[in-house]
Amino acid sequence: MSPTAEPTVVIVSGLRDHVANHWQTLLAERLAQAGRAVRTVPPVEGNRLGRDVQVGNLAATLAPLDGPVLLVAHSAGAITTVHWAGRHRADVRGALLATPTDFETPLPDGYPTPVELADHGWTPVPRAPLPFPSLVAASADDPLGAPERVAGLARSWGSRLVELGAVGHLNPASGYGEWPLAEELIRMLESDSAGAPLWARPTGGCP
Repeated sequence: MSPTAEPTVVIVSGLRDHVANHWQTLLAERLAQAGRAVRTVPPVEGNRLGRDVQVGNLAATLAPLDGPVLLVAHSAGAITTVHWAGRHRADVRGALLATPTDFETPLPDGYPTPVELADHGWTPVPRAPLPFPSLVAASADDPLGAPERVAGLARSWGSRLVELGAVGHLNPASGYGEWPLAEELIRMLESDSAGAPLWARPTGGCP
């Protein structure tokens, strides 16, 4: 495949099941309908909380793909992506890491505890610069990741920070649904503009 070929978009979700009205699901459907090559990492069966299982699932999804890829990750999927990047290599042209979960700060009730996350290998979260361009899309009121913590992760990973405003965790519970800004950010990564100053207003998807 030519090095200028359009990358396959690979959707990396968090620890959830398939959600029909999640923006990643809708994005994958929209890209496929437009003729774009797109793959979604399937939900893990069994030990969903295991880091190695999640990383292995992403690696298995990427292994048969021929040519460049662009990763679109959300929540814990962003943390899966950075763990994967420390162990594996592929022709990744860029990664959109949307509202990464801060696994190193206690999460709200109902989410895994710090002990559970450590026992399953999630912490410490890798801080090495990513070997490909990346954008971190951060929410001002994310219950799973304070803005200053997410900004610190972005700096460590060498990512450009996109401040979305108050969009919660960017999931259906926060009103998303459609998130058209994802396609704009994908285009920015593809045009190799991730190193340029980037500003994003909290528009493009909130009902």
